[in-house]
Amino acid sequence: MSQENVPAGTVRRTRLRQLGIVAGIVGVILIATACSSTNDTPKPNSTQPVRSRADIASLLAGIPQRGNTMGDPKAPVTLEYFGDLQCPYCRKFTLGVLPSLIQSYVRGGKLKIEYRSLETATRDPEVFKTQQVAALAAGQQNKMWYFIELFYHEQGEEDSGYVTESYLQGLAQQVTGLNLIAWTVARNDTELANTISSDAQVANSAGFTGTPSFVLSKPGGRLYRLKVGTYTEAAPYDAAIEKLLKD
Repeated sequence: MSQENVPAGTVRRTRLRQLGIVAGIVGVILIATACSSTNDTPKPNSTQPVRSRADIASLLAGIPQRGNTMGDPKAPVTLEYFGDLQCPYCRKFTLGVLPSLIQSYVRGGKLKIEYRSLETATRDPEVFKTQQVAALAAGQQNKMWYFIELFYHEQGEEDSGYVTESYLQGLAQQVTGLNLIAWTVARNDTELANTISSDAQVANSAGFTGTPSFVLSKPGGRLYRLKVGTYTEAAPYDAAIEKLLKD
């Protein structure tokens, strides 16, 4: 039947149905495009890595690790780094200053760094213990500093509750060579929880109430509280270490 013989009302209804189909298709395309755009755009304060695992591996490659310590055990100067893995200022130090210290002093055997736990930013004591023990458990395989670096680089928004079991497992899975079964078993070691309590006592004796806090020392020598006004510039840390190296 030719269109000339079709009633006008039928033609209009047909055209409206066609327009409706076209509009529906366009709508689906727009919705799909919007969803794709949302999924491809990183959310603010997400836990997407700031630095790749390869970069962290390169930073730490060839440097001895044992437990909570990074560097030559016989290094003439020790830096004790008191931190909370959720502390944003610790993250600034770890990203802004620590790489320079590693390259300038740790890699050359002049400095070793010991990480100690001090609860400041983490609001829930149980979450604090769980996350810090997870790092110490990696230390039983001499990979604590890989875990620490990953945590700080992927640190989420403070007080957002991002530290979950899934988050910790995700970090552990990124640590190259970490035996996940052994790591899981080690997290139940009461000695690791005791280490956190001991670190808190040391921090209290030193008068520390915030993180990051630092102590510099030489074997058998005096302990120096390192007070600096920046967590992003390496110069004040370099000056203190150089002074102690010359003493």
